[in-house]
Amino acid sequence: MEKENKLIYIDDEGNEVLCEILFTFDSDKFKRSYVLFYPVGSEEQDDDIEVLAACYHPLEDGTVGELTDIETDEEWKLVEETLQTFSEDECDEDCDCDDDCDCDDDCDCHHE
Repeated sequence: MEKENKLIYIDDEGNEVLCEILFTFDSDKFKRSYVLFYPVGSEEQDDDIEVLAACYHPLEDGTVGELTDIETDEEWKLVEETLQTFSEDECDEDCDCDDDCDCDDDCDCHHE
């Protein structure tokens, strides 16, 4: 269920968790759509946000519909690589490269 870039996720204990959608993407290779998301408020709690991922079946209006599990290690590898690329792109956009970088230590924009 999605509302204004948020979705309700049912965790392993059956609890409903309101989550912010980080981004979605499609895979031609697997013929599936994926959504990456995190619990609302977790970005305020600490710097290490637990990002969750699932397959989804888009509704007619293009929003995230029913979530299903990612089934294979190969799919997880694709999701992890896509998240890494997204994280690198976000770092470049957020960084002002003035020695006060908010990016992690792997960021290419750090000054020596």
